[in-house]
Amino acid sequence: MLQGKKIILGVTGSIAAYKSAQLVRLLVKQGAEVKVVMTPLAKEFITPLTLATLAKNPILVDFFDPTNGQWNSHVSLGLWADAYLIAPATANTMGKMANGIADNLLLTTYLSAKCPVFVAPAMDLDMYAHPATQHNLEMLRAAGCRVIEPASGELASGLDGKGRMEEPENIVRCLDDFFTPQTLVGQKILITAGPTYEKIDPVRFIGNYSSGKMGFALAEECARRGAEVTLVAGPVQLRCVHRNIRRVDVESAGEMYREVTSRFPDMSGAVLCAAVADFAPDVQAAVKLKRGHEDLHLSLRPTQDIAASLGQAKRNDQFLVGFALETNDEVAHAMEKMERKNLDFIVLNSLNDAEACFGYDTNKVTILHRGGSKKAFALKSKAQVAEDIVHEMELIVNH
Repeated sequence: MLQGKKIILGVTGSIAAYKSAQLVRLLVKQGAEVKVVMTPLAKEFITPLTLATLAKNPILVDFFDPTNGQWNSHVSLGLWADAYLIAPATANTMGKMANGIADNLLLTTYLSAKCPVFVAPAMDLDMYAHPATQHNLEMLRAAGCRVIEPASGELASGLDGKGRMEEPENIVRCLDDFFTPQTLVGQKILITAGPTYEKIDPVRFIGNYSSGKMGFALAEECARRGAEVTLVAGPVQLRCVHRNIRRVDVESAGEMYREVTSRFPDMSGAVLCAAVADFAPDVQAAVKLKRGHEDLHLSLRPTQDIAASLGQAKRNDQFLVGFALETNDEVAHAMEKMERKNLDFIVLNSLNDAEACFGYDTNKVTILHRGGSKKAFALKSKAQVAEDIVHEMELIVNH
């Protein structure tokens, strides 16, 4: 959502200014146009040349260029920007902002800005916790600034506590969230992700190659658009970052079935993205099975069908989206699954598509609706695929 957005990045005199280079790089990568305003002291921590190279724009520090007298208009800057991000923001700068002191270009630009202002504090823990700093932060919030809370961890002083500037990836995500249309506010969405493991004995299991990346991308996208997301995840090495996501970890198909079916009645709808095992060992050995001279035969029983159960329980005010991973006769099999399990639409994956499905950061899907309508998409990142899928959901939710 930052594509084409005009962002001013204000950099103040903090050791965390080294993170500003990464901030600029990420913003530009997202398609934003970035202009950097630095305080004079900030130049002691990171060079203007570094930031100018990354931003592909001249760096602004003084009110005018002493070499030619060209005026750097804080008024024009304030009118140009879609957002003003001050990161890192020192206690000194925030105190001046809160009290209307304008003794450098960064501050005069703040007072002239007509756009939303984001502030990412960075300082030692005692400075951050001081009543004066907290008072200034409250004044900034009251003035409409959006404060990106600092993280806890090791600080430049060697102490450990709250005060380190939030990581650039999370700061950019805050801006991206702000510009994302809040089309799912008030919706409670249940999402499943990842594989399930069905135990054979204490050290072996039946599983699959699902990484969970598609389901996690869907959870993030729904949360960004304002939904309250409950993510029921199988055993994966991924983490959620959005505050609107509540994660529930499970291992087996039975555990996922119990969590999903018990929570579904309170939900607006569900997206079943997990690769749930269709079969589980009929008997789980209590101890590790040893190698022998005889063949080992496993008796498998069907697991409980989560999608079918939710399809039967689905009310008229709920939606249900499923996934189909196919290897042959893809569309026919997916359409049959959609009808049989009472899904509103189904997302078709094919193992015949290169760089899609398990393990990849990209995916290629076809969305099938009842009545036969079909939308085929090109290979995209899973984050972009999630946007396409959520857009289809919105057509149902907001109908």
